[in-house]
Amino acid sequence: MTGSDSKAQQRLQMADIARLAGVSTSTVSRALSGSSLVNEETRARVIALARSLKYSINIGAQNLRLKQNRTVGVVVPYDAATRQHLSDPFFLSMLGSLADALTEQGFDMLISRVDAETLDAAAQSFDSGRVIGIILIGQWRHHEQLNQLAARQVPIVVWGAQLPQQLYCTVGGDNVAGGRLATEHLLAAGRRRIAFFGDAKLPEVAQRHQGYVQALAAQGLAPDPQLYVAGSFLQGGATDVQELLDRQLPFDAIFACSDLLAMSAISALRAHGVAVPEQVAVVGYDDIELAAYFHPPLTTVRQPIRAAGRALVASLLALVDGAPAPSRQLPTELIVRASGR
Repeated sequence: MTGSDSKAQQRLQMADIARLAGVSTSTVSRALSGSSLVNEETRARVIALARSLKYSINIGAQNLRLKQNRTVGVVVPYDAATRQHLSDPFFLSMLGSLADALTEQGFDMLISRVDAETLDAAAQSFDSGRVIGIILIGQWRHHEQLNQLAARQVPIVVWGAQLPQQLYCTVGGDNVAGGRLATEHLLAAGRRRIAFFGDAKLPEVAQRHQGYVQALAAQGLAPDPQLYVAGSFLQGGATDVQELLDRQLPFDAIFACSDLLAMSAISALRAHGVAVPEQVAVVGYDDIELAAYFHPPLTTVRQPIRAAGRALVASLLALVDGAPAPSRQLPTELIVRASGR
């Protein structure tokens, strides 16, 4: 039998397996190659049928890509305006979650840091064949650059917010719900002058601010622009608190868009003789590990970090396999501790 005859026979056998198993030929192909996209029951049924038909699985051909490369690129953009450090506990938690998820799937992780203004650099490791795809932690202000990467078929999944006219796949927490939960909690505690710390030009922060506005509106309150402080993650809540105090406006609560912002805000309030939560209640965002041990322990919105790593990896591997990978939104949860009471 010639090589072409053998390939034709193999295609016929795959079609037979698909017909008998009641699945598509692409599902048969994925099941035989061990893809995680196929559940165990289907995989077992396909393999049993393949054996009964004496189907010869060409492991070398089917898994050539995987044999050549089992590495996924994980990129953390460096945004000059935001200046968020790689040492930020949120980034470290996300990297740990991704490392666990990739290890579970038998993949290695290549970490790189690129300037967010030149996100094309994030694709260099894919273009050079060093990685099979890219997971980007943070979309920042660069929606169009990410669309361009997706348009040229770079397998990329982004931790961030879903936006209009989006070509790339995102996995992210429900930021609107998170912002609403934080603000509703402060309102329920009797707070009415709630400051918002965070740069709403960033997509995720904008959605948290949207939730904040929704919660205020539900109580018949309009957001006071003077209680919005667009501070950077690097400068921290201390600078934001000083700016708020300089405006000489009353406030009885702060909703900060990261735990680090919230913690540095509490330290600054304490330095100014303002008691937390007696005079000013504070709620953060992320629920980093230190939040539970801070003084006072921090009320915060928990991001689903462990689930995020698995979801990002699953979406990327689906893209690499040529399967659709719709954007996903994961639930957020309010964790009530002493700072927000």
